[in-house]
Amino acid sequence: MTVFNRQVVRQHRDRAASNLTEHDFLFREVGTRLLDRLDDVIAKFPVAVDLGCRTGLLAELRDSQGGIESLYGCDLSERMMAHSAMSGAVADEEALPFADAALDLVISNLSLHWVNDLPGCMTQVRRALKPDGLFLATMFGGETLHELRAVLSEAEIAVQGGLSPRVSPFTDIRDAGALLQRAGFALPVVDTETITVSYSDPLKLLHDLRGMGEANAVMERRLTAMRRETMMMAMQLYMEKYAGDDGRVPATFQILTLSGWAPSPTQQQPLKPGQGETSLTKFLANDGD
Repeated sequence: MTVFNRQVVRQHRDRAASNLTEHDFLFREVGTRLLDRLDDVIAKFPVAVDLGCRTGLLAELRDSQGGIESLYGCDLSERMMAHSAMSGAVADEEALPFADAALDLVISNLSLHWVNDLPGCMTQVRRALKPDGLFLATMFGGETLHELRAVLSEAEIAVQGGLSPRVSPFTDIRDAGALLQRAGFALPVVDTETITVSYSDPLKLLHDLRGMGEANAVMERRLTAMRRETMMMAMQLYMEKYAGDDGRVPATFQILTLSGWAPSPTQQQPLKPGQGETSLTKFLANDGD
């Protein structure tokens, strides 16, 4: 299923590349948390790739974290790569250029939510990893920007008598673990956290999303600009419905963190049914039984 126009995704990143540092606060915060997780992993990663690296923020943040020895970049946008000091490749996440069993770590920070074929992308990542190699990624979850989604929908229906997708659909946490398993990862783990950003004006949120390269790239979006009256009504609704006592409005970002390992015979394996040494009934039985 083709949900996103990848050419438009590239254009948005190209446009954002030169001024991304003015809008990268969310990428920076989530990237720092992502790298912190590597400190909990007792492993060395001689060859690692930052998938969807943009201008190389993770390389800037990582210092000596997580056992990474060499970190290479990969991004859809040539302009993003040109603004990065990283060595790497301009490549689409849906057609990765890596050889099988070539990498020790693939890390990705808030990029994969623009991929149409997530199972295919993850399968390519798993194949590119050496046995016992790690895939660690963050992506936006389904609750992201629910405030903006609600007011844009309400305003567009009221003013234009119809509805078009104005905010990207995001992966649900219940589906993320299944995606890892489908791609063949061992020991898959998915967890979620919420980051709420406060704005004095919802128009500043839209300005940030554009500056981040995160503007709408859904195939079925309206190709004409939103009417001024629709936008003004949406912004008014945002203030009316969500403004706090201080007059500021929240923007919710749900962050999914996914991890999985390329299968290896050295990994811990669950016992086959019937091989357990202690019956579960021993712990579930009542004292009187």
